[in-house]
Amino acid sequence: MSLKKLLKEYTLEEIAESLMIPAKLTVKQQEQANRDLATARKKSQAALTEEQKIELDVLQLRFQLEDYLKDSYNPALNFGHFLERYLTIIHKKKKEFAQEIQIHETLLSHLVNNRREPNDSIIIRLEIHSNKIIPAIYWYKLAEKAKEHQIRTDNSLRDKERPYVTHILQMTA
Repeated sequence: MSLKKLLKEYTLEEIAESLMIPAKLTVKQQEQANRDLATARKKSQAALTEEQKIELDVLQLRFQLEDYLKDSYNPALNFGHFLERYLTIIHKKKKEFAQEIQIHETLLSHLVNNRREPNDSIIIRLEIHSNKIIPAIYWYKLAEKAKEHQIRTDNSLRDKERPYVTHILQMTA
């Protein structure tokens, strides 16, 4: 196969990976390789600016949010939880952050403590604030995940609303 055809079908990384021959290391060599890697990671992390560290932490939060959105509902991992983690990562107090996205500090506190649901404007402002690292749709899906769980599991609401339905379709199975 020609190089042009290869480049059309595969990325450079995929081509390079296919040409790599895995090395068999002894336990001692593997331990040394692990130490060398840890040293190199520490060195590269030490060279990062505070802004770069924040950006990487926000990216990590995004990936954790993506993973959670694929998982089943966990009441501890709600909108407020992720919003509070975001504030911690960016080193902002609630008052300062509320000013940055121009909402009242009380509203922000209610969002963090899950006393209120975010509206579309807040969700968009969170996306803009993160420079689109965390898309608005993730914040939206996070808020909706809790609502979806509530709708699926709230039998008392079903019982409360049943008297308002005067006719139920009769279906044969």
